Amino acid sequence: MKPIRVGLLGLGTVGGGTVNVLARNREEIARRAGRAIEVVQASARDLGKARICDTTGIELTTDPFAVVDNPAVEVVVELIGGTDLARELVERAVAAGKHVVTANKALIAHHGNTIFEAAHRAGVTVAFEAAVAGGIPIIKAIREGLAGNRIEWLAGIINGTSNFILTEMRSAGRAFDDVLAEAQRLGYAEADPTFDVEGIDAAHKLTILAAIAFGVPLAFDRAYTEGISRIAPEDVGYAEQLGYRIKHLGIARRRDEGIELRVHPALVPASAILANVDGVMNAVMVRGDAIGPTLFYGAGAGAEPTASAVVADLVDVVRALTTDPENRVPHLAFQPDAISDAPILPVAQARTAYYLRMTALDRPGVLADIATVLGRAGISIEAVVQKEPPQGAEFAQLVMLTHRVLERQMDEAIAAVEALSSIRGSVTRIRVEHLEGA
Repeated sequence: MKPIRVGLLGLGTVGGGTVNVLARNREEIARRAGRAIEVVQASARDLGKARICDTTGIELTTDPFAVVDNPAVEVVVELIGGTDLARELVERAVAAGKHVVTANKALIAHHGNTIFEAAHRAGVTVAFEAAVAGGIPIIKAIREGLAGNRIEWLAGIINGTSNFILTEMRSAGRAFDDVLAEAQRLGYAEADPTFDVEGIDAAHKLTILAAIAFGVPLAFDRAYTEGISRIAPEDVGYAEQLGYRIKHLGIARRRDEGIELRVHPALVPASAILANVDGVMNAVMVRGDAIGPTLFYGAGAGAEPTASAVVADLVDVVRALTTDPENRVPHLAFQPDAISDAPILPVAQARTAYYLRMTALDRPGVLADIATVLGRAGISIEAVVQKEPPQGAEFAQLVMLTHRVLERQMDEAIAAVEALSSIRGSVTRIRVEHLEGA
């Protein structure tokens, strides 16, 4: 059979890696897909730029629309990023009856509902394994491998930049700004690191995972998002002293009232698997009612790890070319007419334990006053650590761990604690996640 002809939008890190993997493993891929897969055309902004791949035999252009409109191209691979141009290109490819593979998590998180609806009408597939956790096949695992389970929750380290920063802060006792600068020098963080360190990138990915796990529409605008830029070295140290490590987690949990969807730093027991995922690595835990907790671990970014997922999607698309569109694996795991309307819960309804750090007057009765405020809010204290203040100092650092409570209760309690005359400044609050079954 003739090779499947692919048009590539973007020849950067992932695009170059995709060309390399397809060339190096050409025969193996053809054996798996049933047909060879061949890149025939690719677009790039600068045709003179040095590449990590050999583009011999590939027609190059600066016009991505020329690739989409090329009648010889049967599958379009979108690797340019962003949401505006990428959306226009993907929707144009779908309208032309072409299958699409994308690594663009922002595009899927923001516009996936519309894109998948159009793809369903057109009878084509939009595959997006590479959009979440790089080379880890987490989407396929949830959508297909765990299809017999009712997913209870998932939690993951899904941004390597934030994980690298927190790992360095813990292992070397360094400040956030110092480690961020190193991450930028090493190429782990962009010149503008906002998407990574403020949790936006992780929220894009969590939105996609939650939709597949629970059969709900993509709802990025309702995901609670908090970054790591306010994590101080002393918080990392206190966490370690209490038997925890701080990780930046994406958490989606099914509850009777709806779905929790939140990204934020969290204290995780040092013995837990996720607490020991370091550096730029990614990991996702998924708990199903039949299988229990499972772990998916690996490289969350990089040329060939991400290309691995892109090529896997290409193989799936080729395999499905002769399949009745109504019998293909649904984009969001559940049949389009069976998507749930379960609400995404506001973070005020999240239930978790908390780490609290505050600066308090070093005098008798202060701890009792704080405990009274917490008790009135229905919050019980699990542990207390007070650091001995310097000789003659009037204030001391006070750290508490609480039991699980609704976030709105904690919000009210923190406001009351900060209003005490014995408390200076604001209370630092970090959620604590024990991840049942981890």
